[in-house]
Amino acid sequence: MLPLDPQADIGRRAWVACPNCDDRRGCATCEQGRTCSEHWRYLLSNVGSLLHLQCRSCTHIWAHETHFGATRSPWERITSGLRRQ
Repeated sequence: MLPLDPQADIGRRAWVACPNCDDRRGCATCEQGRTCSEHWRYLLSNVGSLLHLQCRSCTHIWAHETHFGATRSPWERITSGLRRQ
């Protein structure tokens, strides 16, 4: 199990399913699509619509593309800002 990332802050949270442990399965609140007080993720950082998250249950770290308000091309989303200016 990974340690909690130093960027993890309870004030920056996201409600996205963890691809590693799926700990929200069976939670009535999560299944209704509401924000649950137990099954949130640490929002470590974001680049536009690309979120960098850590699960508070299993400490898994991953990136999640929301596509919300995304104005970047698919290639720019993949490289997440690594292109030349």
